Amino acid sequence: MFMLKSLFGKIWGDQNNVELIQIPAGALYLVRSESVKGSRECIYKDAVAAIRRTATERNYQLVITRAYEEGEEQLLEEDEESDDERSFLIDEALCFRSSQIEDEPTFVWRDLNGDAEDLLEFVIDSKQVNKVTMSIFEVTFLQCVFERKTGRSHDEASDDDLEKLKWRPSIPGAGESPDEPQLSERFASTSISNAERVPKEEAAIASVVGKEHLKEVLVSEADIYLYDQASGLFLIQEKKVQTVVAEAGRFLFWLAVTGENRQWLSQKIGAAMNMNFSSENLSAVWNYFDDESRCYSWLLRFSDKGAYASFQEGFSRYLWETLHEESWSKAKKDEREYMQNAYEDDDPMPDIDEESSGGNSEDEAERELSRQDENEGDASAESEEADVSEDIEASGWREPEDKLSSAKEVNSQLAVGYKFDRSFVVRGNKIGVFKHTDDNRLEFDTTINKIATPKGKEFRPSKIMLHDQDAAMVLMDPSNQHSVFNMDLEYGKVVEEWKVHDDVQVSNIVPDSKYAQMTTQKTMIGTSHNGIYRIDPRLSGNKMVESQFKQYATKNDFSAAATDSKGRLAVASNKGDIRLFDQIGKNAKTALPALGDPILGIDVTADGRYVIATCKTYLLLIDTLIGSGRYEGQLGFDRSFPADAKPIPKRLTLKPSHVAYMGSEVSFTPARFDTGSNTETSIVTSTGNYVVSWSFSAVKRGNTSSYVLKRYGGSIIQDEHTYGSDQSIVVAFENDVQLANRSQLQKPSRQSLQPRPSRRS
Repeated sequence: MFMLKSLFGKIWGDQNNVELIQIPAGALYLVRSESVKGSRECIYKDAVAAIRRTATERNYQLVITRAYEEGEEQLLEEDEESDDERSFLIDEALCFRSSQIEDEPTFVWRDLNGDAEDLLEFVIDSKQVNKVTMSIFEVTFLQCVFERKTGRSHDEASDDDLEKLKWRPSIPGAGESPDEPQLSERFASTSISNAERVPKEEAAIASVVGKEHLKEVLVSEADIYLYDQASGLFLIQEKKVQTVVAEAGRFLFWLAVTGENRQWLSQKIGAAMNMNFSSENLSAVWNYFDDESRCYSWLLRFSDKGAYASFQEGFSRYLWETLHEESWSKAKKDEREYMQNAYEDDDPMPDIDEESSGGNSEDEAERELSRQDENEGDASAESEEADVSEDIEASGWREPEDKLSSAKEVNSQLAVGYKFDRSFVVRGNKIGVFKHTDDNRLEFDTTINKIATPKGKEFRPSKIMLHDQDAAMVLMDPSNQHSVFNMDLEYGKVVEEWKVHDDVQVSNIVPDSKYAQMTTQKTMIGTSHNGIYRIDPRLSGNKMVESQFKQYATKNDFSAAATDSKGRLAVASNKGDIRLFDQIGKNAKTALPALGDPILGIDVTADGRYVIATCKTYLLLIDTLIGSGRYEGQLGFDRSFPADAKPIPKRLTLKPSHVAYMGSEVSFTPARFDTGSNTETSIVTSTGNYVVSWSFSAVKRGNTSSYVLKRYGGSIIQDEHTYGSDQSIVVAFENDVQLANRSQLQKPSRQSLQPRPSRRS
C-alpha cells in the first residue's frame, strides 16, 4: 500500500490547497458497541470524508460533511438547527483503521468526545469510490499522524515508519496488557477437516472487533453433521458439541461450533448462510463457503424441541439485527413472529383445501418426475446442456461488432409476449425478436438495431415493458430518469418520448393490470425511489397523473412492483418491506415487515391471493388472505390485516446440500408465476446456470423442497413462462435464448446438479 506514496506529489504540493484528499460518497455512523442496546446510529446517511489542513502547522483534521441531494436543503426549516459537519484532530489516539461491514469497506476511529468505547464508522460507497482512492486516503491520514507526532515532514516518513503508526488489534497469546480484552479462542480459527485451510474471512474478526469483547449471546448443545457428496448423506462428525452465537459489536454476530477436542467452524452470520430450519427433524442446515469458494453443508440436530426452539428463535433474532442494523427490542411483535416463522420450512399455508383442482395435473407430473430413473434423466440433461452452450448463433441471432463499445455486449433484458408468440431480448442498444414455433422452439425473427430517442440519441434500455396489445414497447433510458420512450414494434423505432415529470424520477414501470399488455389500455404505473404514480401518455405536457401520485417523506428505496388482474398493486423495496395497494395515489392497505434483505423482484397471482418476492438467496411466498377478524375472507390489498394476524411468509430456498453440489452461492433472478391460466401452478426462477421451478400447490401444502431444476451451459440472466402454459419457459442466457420445457427439469440429485466437463474439443 505504501508504494502509493510516489503518487502523492499533487496532494501535498500546493500549500494553498486546504483539502488534501476526499472520499466523495459514504455514510457516517456512531457505534456504541458496549451499550446495553447495542445501538448503531446513523448520523449522516449521505456524507463526504476529507482530510484538511489547519491553521497550526503539522496539524490536520478529519472532516465528515453531510451531503444533500439536489433541493433537499431547501426542505429544511429556516430556523431549524443543522449539524452538517463533524471534525476530528488527526492523532494516533483516534485509532483510525480500515475495516469492512458486510460487503462495504469502512474507516473506523474512536469518538474522543463520547464515551470511552464509542466508535465512529464511515461506510464507503464502493460503487462510487475505488480501492486506490481508499488506499491513498488511508496513507495520507498516516502521513498526517506522522507529522503531528514527530514534528517532521511526511516526506521523511519511511514505509516502516507509517507501518508502525497503523492501528492493530490485540492478538491472543502475544503478551498484551491485561487490561485489554482479548478475542475468545472459540473464534480464533475454523477447522472443516484436516485438509482444509482456515478461510481468510476468519482473520477479519480481529480487524472488525478490535479491542471489544466478544459477548456470548446464545449457547446451545447439538450434534454436528457434514454433508458428504460422495454418499449423498449427512455424516455425524461429533455428538454434543457446543454451539455459540457471539456478538462482536456493530450488529456483527458469529456462529461457532466447538467439540471436546477441536474447533469445527466459526462463521459470520448473514443471509448468505442460506439457513433452513425444520421443526419436524429438530435441525438447522446451512451453507459455508471457504476462501476458495468451496461450499459445504452443515447440519445441527438438537436433542429436544426446547433446545431447537431456543436456537431457532435466537438465531432469527440475531440475523434480524444483522440485516436491519437495529436492536431486536425495536421490532414489533408481529415483525418478530414474521421473521421467526419465515425460516420454518415444513408448515402448510392456511386454507389450501379451498384451492381448485387445477393443481392436480401438476401433482401427477411431479410424481412422474419422481419415478424417472436418474441415469436416464442425467443423459438427457447432458445432451441438452451441450445444445444450449452453443453461442448465440444457435438461435439465429448473429450480433455484428458493437461500434459503441470495445467489449462484447451480452443479453440483459427479456420480455415475453402475451398476445402474440414473440419474445424480445435486449443486448446493448439492440433488441432481438424471436417467434415461438409449433414444435416448441424459438426461431430468430429480426433485430431492432440502434435504439435511439426521437432526437437520435442512442441508448441501452435499462427496462422494457410490452404495451398496447404487444404492438408497442415502453423503454427506459438510464441517462434520462424523468422520461420513458414508446417504441412502435411494427416499425422497430422509438416514436415518442413521454416526459413523466420535471422533479419526479422513473425507476420502474409496470402494467396497469397484470394482463394489460393484451388490451389497448394506455396508462401504466411508475415508481420512483419513494413515490408511486400513474402515467397517462394521452396527457399534454407531463404524463404523470397528479391526482394519483403518492409520495413518501422517507426514502423507501422502492425496488420492484407488480399488479394483479384488477390493477391492485404490490410494491417492494431494497429495505425488504412490501406494501399492498388497492388504488394508486392512496395509502397502502397493508405494510408487510421486512426480513432485512433487499427485494429484487415481485409478482402477484392474477386474483391477488399470493405474492412472490425475490431476494438474493431465497423467495418469499405470501398469502394475502385475511384469516381472522373483522375483514376475514378479504385480501390484504383491499383491507388491512389485524395487527396481531399478519400473514406468515413461506420462505423458498434451495437445500444447502444441493447448493454444496452446485458449488456457487445462490443468486436468484426475479421469480414469476406462470401466466394465462385460471389457477397458477408453478413458480420459475434461476440462479447461475440453473433454471429452478417450484410446484405451487406443493409449496402451499408446506413442501418448500418441491422444486425441479436443470443445469445449462451458460449463465442465465432471466427466465419466464410463455403465456398460457406452465410448461414452456423462455430462458435468456448472456449469449443465447432458448425455450425450455418444465417436464425436462429434474429432481435435484448429484447427477443433475454437479457441473460436468464439456464433450467438445
